[in-house]
Amino acid sequence: MKKISKQKIKHILLGKNINEGLLGRTAIYALLLIIGFVYIYPMIKMFAYSIKDLEDLVNPTVQWIPTKIYLENYRTSWIVLSYGKTLLFSLTVTLIPAILQTITTSLTGYALAKFKIRGKAIIFGLILMTYLVPQQVYMIPRFVLFDKLGILESAWAIIFPATFGQGLSSAIFILIFYQFFRMQPKALDESAEIDGANNYQIFFRIGVPLAAPAYITAFLFSFVWYWNETYISSLFIGSDLYTLQLKLLNFASQFSLADGLTQQAVNEAIKYSATILIILPVLIVYIIMQKWFVEGVDRTGITGE
Repeated sequence: MKKISKQKIKHILLGKNINEGLLGRTAIYALLLIIGFVYIYPMIKMFAYSIKDLEDLVNPTVQWIPTKIYLENYRTSWIVLSYGKTLLFSLTVTLIPAILQTITTSLTGYALAKFKIRGKAIIFGLILMTYLVPQQVYMIPRFVLFDKLGILESAWAIIFPATFGQGLSSAIFILIFYQFFRMQPKALDESAEIDGANNYQIFFRIGVPLAAPAYITAFLFSFVWYWNETYISSLFIGSDLYTLQLKLLNFASQFSLADGLTQQAVNEAIKYSATILIILPVLIVYIIMQKWFVEGVDRTGITGE
């Protein structure tokens, strides 16, 4: 009886696998809680500070919970950021390049994975070079090229490279699509060819649906990278057009130029409220795309050959 009880206790604590035992699950949940706290803590702090008035900010006894909810900080940030107009332009130089980059990199990855191409190793080397070489090295030649094309200080300076597969970190997305398309069963392509499908039909009806997780992943990463980008935007867009990130980068100067403010000076609470307003569109995109991502994973239940 003692041996049986010990075995039961051992089975409960350890289980057959580390994920099944009580100790293993406790350690995993504790680790997830710690990681989640590290990511959520800044958001909680920003929100707590963003609804504080000046009295709460200077009061050392008020830490997390303000004495009253003060939403005037968000109104001030909205005015300083020119939120409606700037958001529209930010989406223009973020959403459109992200979509175009996802399409062009998927076509490149599919071609490299499915077709026999001479010098494929050289092509892969050149693709990796575009990622390994620092972007500061080719910014001046690109600036001169865009100036000759007449697209400087406009959204086209961001959209144009993405159209031809030269967007932000396009090499990574090409490799992601290459790996996804290479893992797809060749039997599916051969069956489609027997049924009379051409290469375009195979790509759109077989390749694209099976690579749905890759499309969602590439789009989300591309969207976030374009959204948070400031170096290229400040260099190519110019001084008359601003994204939300550039507005936040120059928030103090933008605050001094804004009209219709009740606040006399910028403070920490206003900066935090502006940051939350800038993060909000990205959170909305994540919430919307999460469902599609799960559905895309469920549709890829076929293993590669």
